[in-house]
Amino acid sequence: MQEFDVVIIGGGPGGLAAAYGLHARGMNVAVVEKDLWGGTCPNRGCDPKKILMAAVEAQGRSEALQGHGLTSVPQLDWPALMATKRAYTAKIPSGTQGGLQSAGIANFHGTASFNADGTLTVGETQLTATNWIIATGQEPHLPAIKGQEWLRTSNDFLDLDNLPADITLMGAGFVGVELAAIANAAGSRVHLVHHSDRPLRAFDGDLVTDLLARLTAEGVDVKLSTDITEVTPADDQYRVTTATGENWTSDLVFATAGRTPVITDLHLERIDVVTSRHGIKVNGQLQTTNHHVFAIGDVVDRPQPKLTPVAGYEGQYLADTLATGDAAAIVYPAIPSVVYGKTQLAQVGVTTAEAATAPDKYHVTDLDLTHWYSYQRIQDPAARIKVVVNQISGDIVGATILSSEAEQVINYLDFVIQNHMTTADINRMITAYPTLASDLTYFN
Repeated sequence: MQEFDVVIIGGGPGGLAAAYGLHARGMNVAVVEKDLWGGTCPNRGCDPKKILMAAVEAQGRSEALQGHGLTSVPQLDWPALMATKRAYTAKIPSGTQGGLQSAGIANFHGTASFNADGTLTVGETQLTATNWIIATGQEPHLPAIKGQEWLRTSNDFLDLDNLPADITLMGAGFVGVELAAIANAAGSRVHLVHHSDRPLRAFDGDLVTDLLARLTAEGVDVKLSTDITEVTPADDQYRVTTATGENWTSDLVFATAGRTPVITDLHLERIDVVTSRHGIKVNGQLQTTNHHVFAIGDVVDRPQPKLTPVAGYEGQYLADTLATGDAAAIVYPAIPSVVYGKTQLAQVGVTTAEAATAPDKYHVTDLDLTHWYSYQRIQDPAARIKVVVNQISGDIVGATILSSEAEQVINYLDFVIQNHMTTADINRMITAYPTLASDLTYFN
């Protein structure tokens, strides 16, 4: 039996943040990982996706400038793009584990399972600890339809040797919309299917509609209020059938609706940890119903967006609280979220839906940015922002933006919101001009 102060199950961004933070404070720590060291984000998620997206974004900028200084649109070379992605991801597992070893942090590779006595089994190894942190994340969810076995996931998409001529994506959330943008830019015919008429519910509905209109204009076959009920082989393709009897054939069909907490193998019921279909239940200190077990990252059932920086933030919080005994509840800052593509959708702070419930407190300004210099310069065809202002203080407290520059603008606004900057504060800044940052003074 090997004994530790803290054992962390999950070697992704959240678990690693906790491990290094606790180790730096002198605690005896171990990390357990059953899959790829580094977790989903650098191996099969945000990092490789953004590598592919770099070419997509460059193509989109070039398309917008046709007739405005450019005369041809670059085409995506899928094999070369995939080689670039693999050159990055191939180094992640060994580099991550090597970092733990160099730091002197114990690490174990294998499936972890709790025992009734509160210990943990990893392969042939038995571990015990004063406290445990579960940071196992989520994995792609396969819908229970006929032909489920023929479905692929985002993991498969991000490692395709060749991109098929025709694909179907089941689900228009973050994953579905982003993969649609990539595949469409690379020349594939894309069917983006969503069960309701309102995908991306966390974002402003008007801007989601605008985004889907852009995808449609770019050639994506967007099908809302459509339920896929069956996928069956059809020669060397797959026939997709909906609840209304509509059908078509695709080379590959990907499940891109939702993800599932990775908790089955842990047998949390043996240690009295309560879970839901959304993940592990925690209190304000990220503590589960077993007071010696904590949970962070995407595996947690909480309202905050399931994003890599949030997991890292929670890992740092637990490193502080477990090392010092501080019982203060975690306080989340404003959290920016981005849906990437040629046209990006980004949001931070108070949403327009929240603002609508308190009209005496908040005012929403809806601005068409397409005629602003920053967006005329790059010929952005769909630039729009909704800014939420606190009517009492005059502070910007939230924003949702649609544009090819949304990821940059939302980070500037995140800085403004985090620092409670007023219009006067922004006007006292001298920023490089003309840039996106110099536009901040006009947002409220």
